[in-house]
Amino acid sequence: MSAIRALPSEVKQYLLVTANYWAFTLTDGALRMLVVLYFHQLGYDPLSIAMLFLFYELFGVVTNLLGGWLGARIGLNRTMNIGLGMQVLALGLLTLPAAYLTIPLVMAAQALSGIAKDLNKMSAKSSIKLLVAKGQQHTLFKWVALLTGSKNALKGIGFFLGGALLSLLGFQVALASMAVALLLVWLLSLMLLKRDLGKAKNKPKFTELFSKSSTINILAAARLCLFAARDVWFVVALPVYLAQAFGWDHWWVGGFLALWVIGYGAVQAFAPQLLGYKERQRLPSAALWGMLLALVTAAIALLQQLANVPVWSLLLGLLVFGACFAINSSLHSYLIVRFANQENVSMDVGFYYMANALGRLLGTLLSGWVFLQAGLSACLWLSAGLIFIASIISLRLPKS
Repeated sequence: MSAIRALPSEVKQYLLVTANYWAFTLTDGALRMLVVLYFHQLGYDPLSIAMLFLFYELFGVVTNLLGGWLGARIGLNRTMNIGLGMQVLALGLLTLPAAYLTIPLVMAAQALSGIAKDLNKMSAKSSIKLLVAKGQQHTLFKWVALLTGSKNALKGIGFFLGGALLSLLGFQVALASMAVALLLVWLLSLMLLKRDLGKAKNKPKFTELFSKSSTINILAAARLCLFAARDVWFVVALPVYLAQAFGWDHWWVGGFLALWVIGYGAVQAFAPQLLGYKERQRLPSAALWGMLLALVTAAIALLQQLANVPVWSLLLGLLVFGACFAINSSLHSYLIVRFANQENVSMDVGFYYMANALGRLLGTLLSGWVFLQAGLSACLWLSAGLIFIASIISLRLPKS
């Protein structure tokens, strides 16, 4: 404890922001896996399951846009704490008896969770820009990569946690236990998180919501395509395919997806080291890494369509995809924080993650529909096409 007290104020706040983000992410990953597996178990088809997440993604689009503006006006500490409180409420709603879990109620709870997740993420990512000294780009990249990578690793653990809790405790009890744990984190955050973090000196007007920076707009467009490409196969198609084609139960599905996301997060966290990036050095091209990812995705799709291909080839291909996607995502996450305006950082970051949420929304809807119509290989071909578009857009980014 004495070592923690001796840390600089900025580092202590970074650790607190990261701890909040970690706790939230565990519940977010577990909740997603609980909903997918529980409603698949009840007999819902892939498209119906995808529709349960419609409001989660749709409200994420609105939340990022308005959340950045709100964070600049009232402070990022408040937007982060609002997000934690809303997630507790969303988890509590879903603990109702099964007879009351109607589709509208589940969609409403997912809407609350979507708002909470994006308020939390926007607040965490924006805070880093304000806690790192100007000009320390290498430090900024390391902190962004560590926050993003650790978050995704914990989301993977959350997937496993969701599958395990569903098998051990059942749907309602699992959600109740997560709600109580997150409530404790929320109370600590209310007491310890620095006030007025990220609050703009000049309160931005509502009419300033949309970014006027061409660089931010290019990053946002590339991010939309990149995350639509991931979720078009990952959200619904892959979990259902693993259960149907391989006959995996909740433990196996949750376990594989957990390992995939944990590995993905680990690569993200160490992206600066893997890229060999040092201070005052030019970053590798986001467009070039995007092209590589598109080729990997197309190769997996092709293997899916060939006869007599071993089952493990798909799983191995998805691991390679995860590593390449992690590098791409880490690069993009760093670039938005680097190019965001220092005074109104939350607005630029919020606008960018609005595009991210829009991509997830598009990918989620397509994941259920394309898989239902044409199978997993079609989802992967569509993913490859979207990544290629993201790479072309990224060619217009300024050299870093």
